[in-house]
Amino acid sequence: MKKRLLASTAVLAVAAFALTACAGTAGSGSSASGLSKADAAKATSATDFGGIDGLVAAANAEGQLNVITLPPSWANYGKIIAGFEKKYPKITINSANPDGSSADEVSAAKAQKGQDTAPDVFDMGTAVLQQNLDLVAPYKVANWADIPADFKDAKGAWYYDYSGLMSIGYDSKVIKTAPKSIDDLLGSAYQGKVAIKGDPTQANEAASAVYLAALQSKGTAADIQPGIDFFGKLKKAGNFLAVTPTQATVASGETPVVLQWSYNNLAWGAAGGTSGNPDYKTVILPGTALGSYYNQAINVDAPHPAAARLWEEYIYSPEAQNLYLAAGAYPATLQAMIGAKTVDQKTLTTVGEPPKDFVQLSADQATRAGALLSSKWAAAIG
Repeated sequence: MKKRLLASTAVLAVAAFALTACAGTAGSGSSASGLSKADAAKATSATDFGGIDGLVAAANAEGQLNVITLPPSWANYGKIIAGFEKKYPKITINSANPDGSSADEVSAAKAQKGQDTAPDVFDMGTAVLQQNLDLVAPYKVANWADIPADFKDAKGAWYYDYSGLMSIGYDSKVIKTAPKSIDDLLGSAYQGKVAIKGDPTQANEAASAVYLAALQSKGTAADIQPGIDFFGKLKKAGNFLAVTPTQATVASGETPVVLQWSYNNLAWGAAGGTSGNPDYKTVILPGTALGSYYNQAINVDAPHPAAARLWEEYIYSPEAQNLYLAAGAYPATLQAMIGAKTVDQKTLTTVGEPPKDFVQLSADQATRAGALLSSKWAAAIG
């Protein structure tokens, strides 16, 4: 499969928000739509609230929405959160652990069950989601038909929201020649310089770096062992860093090379505007590319069940889907928006259409890959 550099001119505006958390124990009163909280938690569409207006009224009555692990620079979530709060000013968004992982979302849901601080909604990788389907509540957004059939659970338990391509970001002041293959990272120029986004047994983005290495090393979506082997070689060469990278660690020179999603690497570069580093470049390697849609889902024990459902309605609106696109993250309803002419055509032209032939692990493959990582990763890099 032939791949190209993702357009480094992708538009990205990052809005920083000061978000506060609320504490206490979840109540059990009735919502403005007439539904009790228990009934709102069972609602499978806006119809159960009497329509979107009823859902908005119920969410306004709750007045809060708890999101988790959504950094403002990740897939344009700063602007997405701002857009929701502007559209629904009676609802305050509380953002917890923005730099956390999918596993952290699960831990928070379990540890804070029954409390007002528990996450209302999830945005997590497929492997972790599939291991925790008991935590999610089915709900179908109004434009359910715009989400392709293979991008969602038939009963509404989860639905893809956006995807990027796994890429290599590098500080061009430190690395003078752009990497052209995964094996380039084994060279002396990368001594003590290569990082991934956390522990791949816990974080989907970090695991996806291993999956990319597998695909680039004659492995397959069904066999990611070559990717684990590659990182073993990277560690042995002294090139792999056990540091979770941030824009700050890139700026300081601690982690000048980072394997992460294209929309995140782009956000750290010139496309990030004043918050970005113009010397930080993004490369999508030729050969087999790796993509991965993240999943939206509602916490079955959401302390604000109406607001959680309104969030999903907003996330799948053209407004929010176009904001994903503006960050270089391809939204789940892109093809439907193109057909309906609701896509931001200027942004789509800038970012470019998604490649038609990238690899994405299926739910079963992701589950098996996660199990293999759990049993093999520590020994490989130990």
